[in-house]
Amino acid sequence: MIADLVSKLQKKTDLSYDEMNSVMTDMLSGNTGDGQNADFLSFLAQKGETDDELLGMLDKMQEFALKVEPKVSGTVIDMCGTGGDKLQTFNVSTTASFVVAAAGGVVAKHGNRSSSGVSGSADIFEYFGYDLNKEPAEIADVLEKHRICFMFAQKFHPAMRHVSSARKQLGTRTAFNLLGPLSNPAGVKNQLVGVFSAVHLARLPAILKRKGAENVMTVRSDDGMDEFSTSALNRVCILKNNETLMSTIDPEVLGLHGSRLADIQIESKEDAIKSFVGVLNNTANRAMIETTALNAAGGLVVANVADGFEDGVGIALNTIKDGKAMSLLEKFVKSTGDISKLKEIVDG
Repeated sequence: MIADLVSKLQKKTDLSYDEMNSVMTDMLSGNTGDGQNADFLSFLAQKGETDDELLGMLDKMQEFALKVEPKVSGTVIDMCGTGGDKLQTFNVSTTASFVVAAAGGVVAKHGNRSSSGVSGSADIFEYFGYDLNKEPAEIADVLEKHRICFMFAQKFHPAMRHVSSARKQLGTRTAFNLLGPLSNPAGVKNQLVGVFSAVHLARLPAILKRKGAENVMTVRSDDGMDEFSTSALNRVCILKNNETLMSTIDPEVLGLHGSRLADIQIESKEDAIKSFVGVLNNTANRAMIETTALNAAGGLVVANVADGFEDGVGIALNTIKDGKAMSLLEKFVKSTGDISKLKEIVDG
């Protein structure tokens, strides 16, 4: 079957939802070869994926995934980017997730090791002794206790191993880069997603809307980040109450200071850890703290904690300054990892 569909894609013919759903069953079951998978993904990307094709892929990815059933009340969100901006910035969304949780939100964080950056969200959690192979029930308990958890993509999407060789072989973005952030194992209906191209700003909310999403915000900054930046204008698409609105967020209008990308870039995994702790401990540079606050503001809006960005930025900055963010990290690491690792960083 996959050979026939590769032939259609070569001719730039769109596939139906059912065709995509069916071939994904074969691919994720290991019934297709690496070469076939690579050809399929490559020609699909060259043609350009339709919403129906992406939805067919996403539904099948989620069908094959392990599931977490949150036991918390309130709006559960996720915050992550599609990655691939290659700007080597610190772990903005991971840091902002702790601020959102400390400010009253609930974050079921889904992520992986870095594909193009210095350090991914999984690298941060793992450094502090968090078990990336936690079972779904354990993760639900962590979320209930701390209002934040981490779900390692490789653990929760085991069937994706069947397409990993093809993805590595291609070495370029495929539809899976776009779908990864949308396939949260906790089934969140509210999320902030950074995108690697402005083309996807309105597209992802439209796809998620078809899956019953409630609040979705996508962002891309004019300096190329797949997150909110304080060094440029930020293009945003918001899905709320079944309506979609495009907007621009200017950090300076929100009272934040202009910065340079260099202020938030890192060179090593050690830098990543120190920046993450430094922001939550309110000792990092201003650009890192304010970048985190701006991204946390987006999360707080999606989580129905903040009324808007101005409100969200204020809540986020106060959560960092009054020690709530660091307090949450300490409790989280003490409960799920190795507190001595955190003390080493704090004590310098």
